[in-house]
Amino acid sequence: MTKDKSIFIKNIYYMLSYAFTTLNQRGYEDIAAEKFDNIHNLFAAILSKGIGRQLKQGLYRTYRSCQEDVTTVRGKIEMPGTIRNCLARKRVLNCAFDEFSENNLLNQILKTTVLLLLRNESVDAEYKNALKKEMLFFSNVDAIDPGTIRWTAIRFWRNSNTYRMLISLCQLILEGMLLTTDAGVYQLASFIDEQRMNRLYEKFILAYYARECPQIKAAAAQIPWALDDGNGTMLPVMQSDISLTCGSKVLIIDAKYYTHTLQTRYNVRTIHSGNLYQIFTYVKNKDAELGDLPHTVSGMLLYAATDEALQPDYSYQMSGNKISVRTLDLSRDFSEIAAQLNAIAAEHFFDD
Repeated sequence: MTKDKSIFIKNIYYMLSYAFTTLNQRGYEDIAAEKFDNIHNLFAAILSKGIGRQLKQGLYRTYRSCQEDVTTVRGKIEMPGTIRNCLARKRVLNCAFDEFSENNLLNQILKTTVLLLLRNESVDAEYKNALKKEMLFFSNVDAIDPGTIRWTAIRFWRNSNTYRMLISLCQLILEGMLLTTDAGVYQLASFIDEQRMNRLYEKFILAYYARECPQIKAAAAQIPWALDDGNGTMLPVMQSDISLTCGSKVLIIDAKYYTHTLQTRYNVRTIHSGNLYQIFTYVKNKDAELGDLPHTVSGMLLYAATDEALQPDYSYQMSGNKISVRTLDLSRDFSEIAAQLNAIAAEHFFDD
């Protein structure tokens, strides 16, 4: 997809930095200065720094229920187990107690992800050595089957909020790069799949405008359906990727990360029809929501550029609204990516 693999990998770091502001804090500066030739090294470097910071603050601990044979009373004596021990002439008590332990889901996810990176031949020795040292502090933490993790059920509390970026990165690695061999052994692929890159791409663009363009309100806003009778039973939620608002002007961006930017039918290259119908629907319903107020609503399909010769760069006037189709070249230096995004904002909000 890219002209320069190392630049593209570095840009994934910048995209993560916008999506997760933790990466802008002190301690990650040397990662931004490094040149990575594969994505596993990048992820290993970020995890190593992040886990190191977490170890200084202390690993997240929770109470877990335990039942063990012990020589002295601990917690509550469990009579059935204790009787069995007596019958077997064992001079121990069977007790149930709560233990304050680091062996919880968040630390298990970290350890599982690190072990996969340690087994990967693409990860350089310097990153492996750093991760191995940190894993010494995870000796009481169990590794788990990645396929059993229910990501949507994970909750962060005040004392575990520092794990948010690390767990999100682990999810990107485990969901987006995980392969299973016939023997059931997990290994990492050399790329992230489209679906996970698309999510990161969306979050990056939204976070970029929110941080770098304070005069523009950036949100992943829901758009109400323009209903004649008010009955919206069973209609899906209309959720935009990025909605930018400045004064009376609105730009709705649908971010798309595909291997192929255009669709091909009967040897004719065209814009993905479903994408075009979707952005048009967003724009017209937003237009109707604003009613008689002075306003301008535009839409844009913003594709991540590919190596294909033909890249869309078009604007259309559709039923009174401007719909654009553009590409963002992630293989360029990040300053050029920023310039492309700034130019989009300037065109829609500041060029009259």
